[in-house]
Amino acid sequence: MKFFKNLVVSSLILGLTSSLSFAEEKFVPISDGVKSVDITLDGEKFTIMRNQTAGNKISSLYDTTDRGTPQPMILAPGVETVGELEFIEYMKKAQTDTNIAIVDSRKPGWFARLRIPGAVNVPFTNFDDKDDAIDMMEDYMGISVKDDGSIDFSKAKTVVLYCNGYWCEQTPGMVKDAKFALLKIGYPAEKIKYYRGGMQAWTSLGFTVVGDDAPAAK
Repeated sequence: MKFFKNLVVSSLILGLTSSLSFAEEKFVPISDGVKSVDITLDGEKFTIMRNQTAGNKISSLYDTTDRGTPQPMILAPGVETVGELEFIEYMKKAQTDTNIAIVDSRKPGWFARLRIPGAVNVPFTNFDDKDDAIDMMEDYMGISVKDDGSIDFSKAKTVVLYCNGYWCEQTPGMVKDAKFALLKIGYPAEKIKYYRGGMQAWTSLGFTVVGDDAPAAK
């Protein structure tokens, strides 16, 4: 009888231990079974993960809903719209593929305050002037200028663009609306990827951010 009592107690202890271990292993996932992704990009080493703090709140920069008109899901024919998981996949690929650029299209002040790590800043405002647009594309997007002054897009990079959120007009402006927008001057549509959710979606999911307004590391 004593043997069976000990067996029951042992089983209960084992069950409790297993439950505790399971609880300790629980986390806020990126995808099934994935807690974090280590990335080195644009000279930065960082870990992409979702905030693990219970009750974490979205950044006050993006916690209001009275913003502009939502942008269409399909920005332009041939331009692919991506979500967070696809965006992270492009970040991972960009570590070894120099033909991929992760681009923040917002103004420098917003970029400095809060941004997705590893992104380069190519402000949409540069695409209202042809020379500024060409300079940006030469520096970050792989284009060159031929002797006759025309733009060579043969080595154009795949650019993965984001701005403030679903309603933000900055990436759409850079892609199709500015005076010298990418599509207007001949940038290949299939090499433009649009992360429509932008910073609002990224911060709403608690993903890693950097910048002056980023939460202090604990």
